[in-house]
Amino acid sequence: MNIFDLPPIAPPQELYETLVSSHDILIERIISKGHTTPVGEWYDQEQDEWVLLLQGEAVLAYADGSLSIVKKGDFVFIPARTQHRVEFTSTEPPCIWLAVHGKMQNDPVDAVNLELEDSADRAVTEESS
Repeated sequence: MNIFDLPPIAPPQELYETLVSSHDILIERIISKGHTTPVGEWYDQEQDEWVLLLQGEAVLAYADGSLSIVKKGDFVFIPARTQHRVEFTSTEPPCIWLAVHGKMQNDPVDAVNLELEDSADRAVTEESS
């Protein structure tokens, strides 16, 4: 399977394809071609979601009134229980999303830096003892 291969006929609804799953993570490909979340409906997921738009353009709206304008190569982290909806997806080219659902940290770089700082602090503490 190639992530950029599209079905010969566009489905009437968004297409969700599971690529990898386990008890604590789901990785899926989503194909959207002009699809939007129905008016008045919101996604409100129990797990964090990280999405990467591989192709196309989209607009995500949040219950707080903010918007994310997403273009090819952009990624968005959506914390669990953040109400959001899809306001727009391009038709040409159609949107191809890579979505990861699970328990995540928003900024893995900061998490790594904190771990390094903690290790350095412990090393300094041990040296001064």
